[in-house]
Amino acid sequence: MKFGAIILVFLHAMHTIYNLLIHFVSFGLRIVALFSKKMKLFVNGRRNVYETLQQKISTTDKTIWFHCASLGEFEQGVPIMEAIKNLKPDHKIVVSFFSPSGYEIKKNTPLADAVVYLPMDTPSNAKKFISAVHPSFTFFVKYEFWPNYLFELQKRTVPTLLISGVFRGDQIFFKSYGGFMKRALKSFDHFFLQEENSEELLKSIGFTNTTVSGDTRFDRVSHQIEMDNTLKFAEEFKGNSLCIVCGSTWPEDEAVLLDYINSSPENVKFIIAPHKIEADKIEDFTKRIVKKTVLHSKIDEVNISDYSVLIIDCIGLLSKLYSYADIAYVGGAMGKTGLHNILEPATFGVPIVIGKNFQEFPEAKRLRDLAGLFSISNAAECTEILNKLILNDSLRNKTGMIAGHFINKNTGATQKIIDYFKTDPKK
Repeated sequence: MKFGAIILVFLHAMHTIYNLLIHFVSFGLRIVALFSKKMKLFVNGRRNVYETLQQKISTTDKTIWFHCASLGEFEQGVPIMEAIKNLKPDHKIVVSFFSPSGYEIKKNTPLADAVVYLPMDTPSNAKKFISAVHPSFTFFVKYEFWPNYLFELQKRTVPTLLISGVFRGDQIFFKSYGGFMKRALKSFDHFFLQEENSEELLKSIGFTNTTVSGDTRFDRVSHQIEMDNTLKFAEEFKGNSLCIVCGSTWPEDEAVLLDYINSSPENVKFIIAPHKIEADKIEDFTKRIVKKTVLHSKIDEVNISDYSVLIIDCIGLLSKLYSYADIAYVGGAMGKTGLHNILEPATFGVPIVIGKNFQEFPEAKRLRDLAGLFSISNAAECTEILNKLILNDSLRNKTGMIAGHFINKNTGATQKIIDYFKTDPKK
């Protein structure tokens, strides 16, 4: 047997194994869903996908499909969706999510004509889903490379772009045994990447259809400063005090913040927006705070200016709350859940503090190298950095200015992608 034929047999075998694994995982998730609220949403939400598409997308509609893993990827896709709606008002936009945390928050977004979960990546699901959506163009955001969907798009010659893409050397594409997944990448007409390292990695395996465009989130957050960010309760709460806004915090973040919150100067106030709104965990955290603390849900019952700590027990306010920050702590990097969006506070020219696990987030590494961001590993370091920023006006202002300039210098990814979209002959 010739070498080329051996490779084809190997790839076919890997595809078969992958499909079997997907079926096993699907079965396992249905069992896990019996005991997990989040997994129940994941499983049950996929049951009505085709019914939703049938109701909202007719066979004669022209459509453009965006796939986002979760909420962060949706935010990266927003500038492109907005531009596409202006360019192609006769097309409907379909957004799919893999994760419940993205779908549940954005299922009613006015940017999309249909928002659904992405069915599991089996050949039959891929054919059925793409037939129902029948996109004339497809955008995958950042990552999530589902081979069966990509192969089906390629078969149907649907132009497909990756936007705000990031690749790492430890991914399967760059391993000796990664031929099957590497083949899936051939479905993309073009890769728009966040940074040069990703481009070099793709070139190392033969892909040259790349552009280092940057991260579309810079374009997304740069518009936030132009919006009305007024929140009357936040103005009343802050008064003339310095304010530290702690956004998307997890218990690991709150553990390192607690000592400083309890020992901080009287002229410092805290707004804390947990990533998950879970009443029992918020209550437990509140009990450990010695400063006078109020929940957002209770602000109508009190004089909010009398309090030092405000805990936001609802969603949708964080991007505006950062406009009231003198310092921002962005959660997710003290544990393993993943760093949340540092660009939202940066656009307001706010110095940023994060946890220690940020190596997979190029924007955080770049901003730290520019001295616009500080990383801490424990409660003692957290207290040290926050004290420096509180007591040293010059350091606080300089760090914030660096963060603001970082946003302004890195916008433009959306325009590069849209320019390609306008000129693509396959479109």
